Amino acid sequence: MSLVNKYRKSCKDVFNAFLVKNAEYDGKDEIPFINGSQDIPNKLLVFSKCISSKDYNQWVMFYEDDAMFERIWNNPEKYLETLKKYKGVISPDFSLYRDMPLVMQKWNTYRNRAIGHWLEENGIKVIPNIRFGDERSFEFCIDGIRKNSIISIGTHGLIKVKEDRDYLKKGLEYVVAKINPPIIVVYGKAPDDIFSEYKEKGIRILQFESEFSITHNRGDV
Repeated sequence: MSLVNKYRKSCKDVFNAFLVKNAEYDGKDEIPFINGSQDIPNKLLVFSKCISSKDYNQWVMFYEDDAMFERIWNNPEKYLETLKKYKGVISPDFSLYRDMPLVMQKWNTYRNRAIGHWLEENGIKVIPNIRFGDERSFEFCIDGIRKNSIISIGTHGLIKVKEDRDYLKKGLEYVVAKINPPIIVVYGKAPDDIFSEYKEKGIRILQFESEFSITHNRGDV
């Protein structure tokens, strides 16, 4: 055993290296693979509500502010038994803002896949979430996702502003060409001018309204 490894044995695992035990890696940045489930979500529940919910007949997702789910990275084992109760999990949606340094965008992509891989290792069905910013992130945003996988994306907040909408169109075009997903789970709006061409290609678009839209339509905001 090298001296480096000898000393590291007593180090605290602040990088959560245990999450990628047995992982395969993809791309030049060595992003861990998520194998992906072929099961189709029936309902979605945000992570911040999964602790208190008793309706386990749904999938847990992370399409909410990062502050609401950063804790799963800080202490993933704390939430494992709760997540096991649900039908499955869509991997965490750590943000990739266009004005965020690229290394941080890559780090958040890594964290997405690392947690997804770990959940699979612990018997949980996982659908990989894809998040991209501008063209700089297109290539690595699909690292760690196998071809022909069911994928999930969040569109909430990306439809109204033209620049955001344009990047959504471009990014989705890149992702579909590379991954060839049979199903795209969409959290938020799925307007025809963006998604109709994929429906015509035989890709199933499984759309779920965002909590904001549901609340707004009820008149609660």
